[in-house]
Amino acid sequence: MTVYEQIGQDYDLTRRADPYITARLADHLQLQSDTKYLDVACGTGNYTLALAKLGGIWHAVDQSQLMIDAAVNKNNTVTWQVAVAEKLPFADRIFSGVLCTLAIHHFAALLPAFQEINRVMAAGRFVVFTATPEQMHKYWLVEYFPEAICKSAEQMPSLETVKSALHTAGFDTISTENYSVTEKLQDLFLYSGKHRPELYLDAHVRSGISTFALLASPDEITTGCHKLTTDITTGMITKIIQKYEHNQGDYLFVIANKVN
Repeated sequence: MTVYEQIGQDYDLTRRADPYITARLADHLQLQSDTKYLDVACGTGNYTLALAKLGGIWHAVDQSQLMIDAAVNKNNTVTWQVAVAEKLPFADRIFSGVLCTLAIHHFAALLPAFQEINRVMAAGRFVVFTATPEQMHKYWLVEYFPEAICKSAEQMPSLETVKSALHTAGFDTISTENYSVTEKLQDLFLYSGKHRPELYLDAHVRSGISTFALLASPDEITTGCHKLTTDITTGMITKIIQKYEHNQGDYLFVIANKVN
């Protein structure tokens, strides 16, 4: 059973395409109305559909049948397929851009996946939205759920690892753009509660986040939520959040170019 087969049933209760992130993805992809794009590890298709409204002819794959079924039920203008990143069911050089949001840490291996993505791309951009271990260790969540955040960070490839795999796979210039969570964030992924700590007390929110659904023990969740509740009530949470302030971003966009 894949990761998202386990958390996918209530996924769309808390997970949706954030307008700002969607706009940045569209800008980085340089969307054009008459060209083909691919979303790898698309989940239930939230960002695929949001981007499809802005332009392009979209295909999307995910390894979870549950996720693809949910995506198909939303909209059939996108071509949805069950597939893994390491073996994409497409001919060579047919896409002008490829997208992957918050999923590269679930790939069996980066290099084979990136090589496959490079294979199906003509000239264009491969845009990844992810977090690095260094960024995650600076989440104030480590005060309350240290083991789960540590396990989650260990799953994440470092920026240097990502860049190295992209270069080896055949991509050319690679750039990055940091993203810092704001109170307006609509997609409730792991650090979405950076400025809204009460979100983590909601079991529905936690169930849509793989770190809590799969990596945190029941005891750690109980203990962490109790401590968090106390700190929210006393106002101590404000000092905790301030303690972890920095300017290195909470997530980042990685933009890889394929020239020919």
